[in-house]
Amino acid sequence: MLSVMMRKYADELVRYGEMGISLDFSKIDVPVPLRTRLAPAVEQAFADMAALEGGAISNPDENRMVGHYWLRNSSLAPTPELKAKVDEPYIAMKAFAADVLSGRTLAPSGETFSDCLVIGIGGSALGPELVADALPAHGLRMHFLDNTDPDGMQRVLVNLPVSRTLVVVISKSGGTPETRNGMVCAQEFFRAAGFTFARHAVAITGVGSHLDKVAAEEGWITRFPMEDWVGGRTSETSIVGLLPAALQGADTDALLRGAAEMDARTRKPDAAANAAMRLALAWYAAGEGHGKRDMVVLPYKDSLVLFSKYLQQLIMESLGKELDLDGNVVNQGISVYGNKGSTDQHAYVQQLRDGLSNFFVTFIEVRRCASDSVEVEPGFTAGDYLQGFLRGTRKALAENGRPSITISIPQVDAFYLGALIALFERTVGFYASLVHINAYHQPGVQAGKKAAGAFLKLLAQVRGALGDEAATAAQLAESLQTDEEDTYHALVHLAESGKARWTQAAAADQDTFCAVR
Repeated sequence: MLSVMMRKYADELVRYGEMGISLDFSKIDVPVPLRTRLAPAVEQAFADMAALEGGAISNPDENRMVGHYWLRNSSLAPTPELKAKVDEPYIAMKAFAADVLSGRTLAPSGETFSDCLVIGIGGSALGPELVADALPAHGLRMHFLDNTDPDGMQRVLVNLPVSRTLVVVISKSGGTPETRNGMVCAQEFFRAAGFTFARHAVAITGVGSHLDKVAAEEGWITRFPMEDWVGGRTSETSIVGLLPAALQGADTDALLRGAAEMDARTRKPDAAANAAMRLALAWYAAGEGHGKRDMVVLPYKDSLVLFSKYLQQLIMESLGKELDLDGNVVNQGISVYGNKGSTDQHAYVQQLRDGLSNFFVTFIEVRRCASDSVEVEPGFTAGDYLQGFLRGTRKALAENGRPSITISIPQVDAFYLGALIALFERTVGFYASLVHINAYHQPGVQAGKKAAGAFLKLLAQVRGALGDEAATAAQLAESLQTDEEDTYHALVHLAESGKARWTQAAAADQDTFCAVR
């Protein structure tokens, strides 16, 4: 006779047997009355997803379709023209990567390319970084510029074998400041080393964008299109993610196949058996439909350490919205953080078990270890211990009423990475429908970009107003009619950059600044 716990585990397990993937919901409560109440919203979520896949305008802010599901099954594209825009670049990308890896396409020095520098930001970097860290490199060694930090860029650039480095610049518009800054710094580094950047460079960008025009004019090696119906955070199965993956030697066909197989299973409008809908309902129940609990992502595998970082953008950029679809202020979102097990058992699992109960855990279990033959003590390997820590932590949290979900995959390879990415992409879409928000725009990001632009304008004003006579931030702000605190921060930045002289007083509002001559 089955125990109550075993019966609950069996009842709450969603298994895709042919894929070897399962999701265990036995440690998180999704009450039957909640499922009943949400049944109409669930039906609407399935309808919304079908409309999105059919080509509906799902990003009304930018009047765009959302087509990342077509990328792994181009037959879903609503027109032959869109299908061709999926198929043709992928064929060209695979041919280009094969030429680079085989040596048919050589560096300008006549050497084979050995390294690849990817310059991007957000989804244009996080997805490729996840794949680069998760999958072994059989091709080029991968490097990334994913921030506008000059010191961070220098750390990467100085370690490049410049003569044998291929550069991939990724920007839909070509005007994203962080990507542009990284490209300009890389161009200068190549020039200082005696190399022509354009002869090492490949662009992934919108057709006709500023970057597209620059790459054409300067004679870059090649260009690949980035469609406006692919958002950065859902671009790993587009050329954005697939070109870097192919260049590192990953099996991009398998990655797409894993995503497509997960899509096929989670497309079915059966709430009980649909893993993505079950995840969305669990997120809703855990956070009472308002993100009241954080999501802690704990993959028990070193190769998935960046998965929580990847999910941070996918989930938080998609779900962190001020307004719902009717314009009501709702301040939705789910905060995501994590690292890896069992490292976190010596970090923040103590708080998870005994501290604030303001979270739910998503464990990622990888059932197989490729190299686990060494017994660390009689009868037990390191892999046995890893499994023990996962099971022990899951049980310890449950005993203290802390909810968790466990996703199990056989191994980390291109197929299963694609399946995980697709699972969470669709879960985000379903959850957004359940809470009545738009997952596919990012007004807050645009606001941040505008604010950054305003600060740069202020910086130029302040620098131009500095004279030989020392002045406080308040004095300069009064003359410029600018905000005093913002002016102060601009002055400090100029001073630390060697463009102003800063004399500190007892209090910040009495600090003085003058020009450096």
